[in-house]
Amino acid sequence: MKITILGSAHPLRGGLAAYNERLAREFMYEKDEVTIETFSLQYPEFLFPGTTQYSSLPKPADLTIHVTVNSINPFNWIKTGLKIKRQRPDILVVKFWLPFMAPCLGTICRIVRRNQHTRIISILDNIIPHERRIGDTFFTKYFVNSVDAFIAMSDSVYNDLSVFDQTKPRLLNPHPLFDNYGEAVDKISAIQKLNLDTSKKYLLFFGLIRDYKGLDIVLKAMATELLRNSDIQLIVAGEYYSNREEYEQLIRELAIKDKVELHTRFIPDDEVYLYFCAADMVVQPYKHATQSGVTQICYHFNKPMLVTNVGGLPEIVPDNKVGFVVAPDEQSVASAILRFYNEEKEQEFVQNIQEEKKKYSWKVMAEKVKQLAANAL
Repeated sequence: MKITILGSAHPLRGGLAAYNERLAREFMYEKDEVTIETFSLQYPEFLFPGTTQYSSLPKPADLTIHVTVNSINPFNWIKTGLKIKRQRPDILVVKFWLPFMAPCLGTICRIVRRNQHTRIISILDNIIPHERRIGDTFFTKYFVNSVDAFIAMSDSVYNDLSVFDQTKPRLLNPHPLFDNYGEAVDKISAIQKLNLDTSKKYLLFFGLIRDYKGLDIVLKAMATELLRNSDIQLIVAGEYYSNREEYEQLIRELAIKDKVELHTRFIPDDEVYLYFCAADMVVQPYKHATQSGVTQICYHFNKPMLVTNVGGLPEIVPDNKVGFVVAPDEQSVASAILRFYNEEKEQEFVQNIQEEKKKYSWKVMAEKVKQLAANAL
C-alpha cells in the first residue's frame, strides 16, 4: 500500500518522532511504500518548555522524511494538504496528542479527504489533554471530525473519544514496544558508563519532567524512613518541562541530595539504553495518565516497573507480575520499592516481562491501521 504518516519525525526528537519512525519501518517491512511528512515548525519557541526541539543524531538513512509542515501557518496547511491530496496515498496516519495541533492537522486532513481515495486513521495518544486550556474541546472536535477512524492505545482514551464522536470506526490497541533504542548491556557496565557507584541500587525516573508525572511523589518517597537510610538511589533522567527550581528546592528541603542522581537533560536515543540497563526498577508515579511510552521501553529492556493506579497504566503493568501498581502517594510508592528489594522480586518480574511483552507488537499495530482503513471505505 501507499502510506503517508503525518507528524513528528527527524530532525525533531522525542517519543512522538521515535514512534512514527518505528511505525514507518514496520509498514516498510510489509513492503508498503511509506513517506513521513514532518514539521518544519512543530511548536513556536515561546510555547516550547525545553532547550531544543531538534535531534543531535543524523537523519535516518532508511526513511523518506519530508520536512514540510508549519503548525501555525494556515497557508502551509493548505499547501501540505493539497500536496498529499495529489499524491493519493491509500492511508494517511496521523498521531494526535495535543489540541494545539488540531487546527493544523485537521485542516490538512480535510483537504486530503477531498481526493475521495485516502483513508485517514488517527492514532490517539490522548484525546483529553493532561494539562487543559481554554479552547481544547473546540479544537479537538475540529480534528476528530476530519478523521475516518481511530486507534486508541488505552481504555481511558478509547472511552474519552466518545465525548467527541460515537459513530466512526475505532479499535483499542496498546502502545507497541519501543524496541529502537538498541540492545541491553549488563547492569554493572551501564552503571560504570554513567559514572555511578556500582555498590548502590538504582531506581529510574525517566522522561520529560512534567508535574502530572509525579516526580515530587517519588522524591518524597525517597525521604521516608523506609528508604532514607538504605543503599537505594534514584536516577532522574530527563529534561525539565516544569519548574526546575520547585523540584530542586524540594530535594533541598527533604535533605535527599545524596539519594538522587540528577541527569536533567534530554536523553538522546543512543544513550537511553544506559539508563534502563543501570536500573533495577523504573518508577512512574503519575498523578494522572493515559498510557506511557516509558513502559514500552521497560518491556524492551526487561525492566520491572512501579506505576500508579491512574489512567491506562494498570492495563499495561499487571500488578505483582511485571511490577507493582500502587496509589499515587509517597508512602505507597516507598512501601512498594522496599517490598521489591526485600522480597527479591526482580528476577520473577523479569521472567514474567519476557512473556507479557509478546502482546505489544508493531506488526499488530500496522495490521490494525490497515483493518480500520478497509472498514472506513
